[in-house]
Amino acid sequence: MKSLEIVGFKRANLGKTDAKALRLDAQVPCVLYGGKDTVHFSVPAILFRELLYTPEAHIVDLNVEGDTYRAIVQDAQFHPVNEMLLHVDFLELQEGKEVKMDIPVKYVGVSPGVLAGGKLVSKLRKLKVKAAAENLPDYVEVNISGLELGKSIKVGAVETNNYTILTNAQAPIATITIPRALKGEMAANR
Repeated sequence: MKSLEIVGFKRANLGKTDAKALRLDAQVPCVLYGGKDTVHFSVPAILFRELLYTPEAHIVDLNVEGDTYRAIVQDAQFHPVNEMLLHVDFLELQEGKEVKMDIPVKYVGVSPGVLAGGKLVSKLRKLKVKAAAENLPDYVEVNISGLELGKSIKVGAVETNNYTILTNAQAPIATITIPRALKGEMAANR
């Protein structure tokens, strides 16, 4: 899994007023938990561009005033109107301890349904996965080479190794839809 370094600064004061002052200064209040101590710190908002605004999952190497931690993003809160990043929660990774994380889906193979004129519609872009930190995959590989027109591939059909998928096994990941023009041709040929 890709790794990304983020440098943060410890917060002296906690609370609403201090958090507002940080945000006005283009800083994002953050918290790291899951280890021995809970660490409250702030990070310049610009450093989150490569972490939160990409489809990839990352392990974060946090450097908070010299102390380093390996972590994953547990939650990110955004303002409901202007989409400004308000707060980020990090979960510290520990050797052998399992964590839950949303991992992106990657399609492999060529679908016969797409070759016949259908359209691949992605229903789930990420799947919730549970694994030890060292076994977290970069992406969940979904083979679509058996998908015909009008068919779906469900979460339960995905092969896993060293991790468990927590997303409902009956949920469809991708479907091959039949375009209206193709439906007309199929009806005319009957």
